[in-house]
Amino acid sequence: MEKLDKQELQESLLKLPLWKLEAGELVREWKFRDFPAAIAFVTAVANRAEAAGHHPDIDIRYTHVRLALVTHDAGGITLKDLEMAATLDKI
Repeated sequence: MEKLDKQELQESLLKLPLWKLEAGELVREWKFRDFPAAIAFVTAVANRAEAAGHHPDIDIRYTHVRLALVTHDAGGITLKDLEMAATLDKI
C-alpha cells in the first residue's frame, strides 16, 4: 500500500477532525474517568486492530491514552491508517 501524498493526507484529515498529524504519524488522545476505563478502551482498540491486522502504537498514562497510526512498511500514512482511525473513532 502506498503512502498518501501531502494533499491527499490534508483532505483526509478533514474527515477525521479529532486526529492530528504529528511527526509523520496520525495521532489522537483520549482521557477517561479512571484507569480501568482507559484499559477497557485499549482492549477494544486491540480487538479491532487485531481483526484488521493493523496495530496502532499505544501509550497509556493512567487515564490518558494516546494512539498513533503509521504504516511503517510504506514509510508514512496510508489509506489503511485512515480506515483504522475511522474505526477507532467509533469505539
